Amino acid sequence: MADNTSEKKKSGFRPGKVFGLIILALVVYASFSSFYMIDETEQAVITRFGKYTDTVKTPGIHLKLPFGIDKNQNVAVTTIYTEEFGFKTVKAGRNNEYKNNITEESIILTGDLNLIDAEWEIRYQIEDPKLWLFSVYEKEETIRDISRSVINTLIGDTAILDVIGSERKNIQDAAIVMMNENFNKLQMGVKVISVTFQNTVAPEGVQEAFEDVNKAMQDMNRYINEGKELYNTEIYRVEGEAEREIQIAEGYKADRINRAKGDVARFNAVYEEYKRAPRVTKERIYLETMEELFGGEVKPELIDSDLKNILPIKELNGGKN
Repeated sequence: MADNTSEKKKSGFRPGKVFGLIILALVVYASFSSFYMIDETEQAVITRFGKYTDTVKTPGIHLKLPFGIDKNQNVAVTTIYTEEFGFKTVKAGRNNEYKNNITEESIILTGDLNLIDAEWEIRYQIEDPKLWLFSVYEKEETIRDISRSVINTLIGDTAILDVIGSERKNIQDAAIVMMNENFNKLQMGVKVISVTFQNTVAPEGVQEAFEDVNKAMQDMNRYINEGKELYNTEIYRVEGEAEREIQIAEGYKADRINRAKGDVARFNAVYEEYKRAPRVTKERIYLETMEELFGGEVKPELIDSDLKNILPIKELNGGKN
């Protein structure tokens, strides 16, 4: 027994030293496992023994219980995620490369029983990290299934020419609303920001005919816009002319009223003079009338001056026959 003790001393083995090293290792591990970092783009979901306890939103260094008692799962809540349908981005960069014609997703039946080749993408953000982590197991698959269902429903209620033309923007807007309604029902904690059609064309074989129809629709819209522009130009011009004529009529109306008032005032003044001196007033009116008739450069004729074979009753213009 003494020999074993002496051998342990010679070899340097000490139980206390080993225990101290274990304690030191536990302290170091506890120190490192008690901290976690959140950057400005993230929120952290904290679980204790696997059960949700809190969602930390403040960026920086935070404390938690060590040894895996508390665990943090950081979720990027400001990142914009993208899902593509009918095509796939093979290489992203200055010149993107795509894989197109994924027909199992892009070929859709329209409301008028035509087929259309539609490629689109959705962009979404995570709003609630807790729901995102714990509500749905197959997250991306669920998002893709709901998105395809909504687009198929909207296009299935719309004629092909409207999908290609005037209703394209309305379908995109309606898709955002319908997708968010479905995600909220499932409590997925995500929000769709945009739905964008990359391409909506007829399938191969009838594509040229539909391109001609699309061009005709564009020409129609151009003619309609040109007609509206011409209409606005003409209507403003006509309204201006009408306003000018109204102003002229208003001026003429005011002039006639003022003249009538002046004539009435003048008549009343003459009448007052007539009442005071009827005989003198009559003579003055008679003389003024005669002066107005015969005082001008053109003298009045009592008979036609061209009738040379009839004796003039009176020549007032000084002519000689």
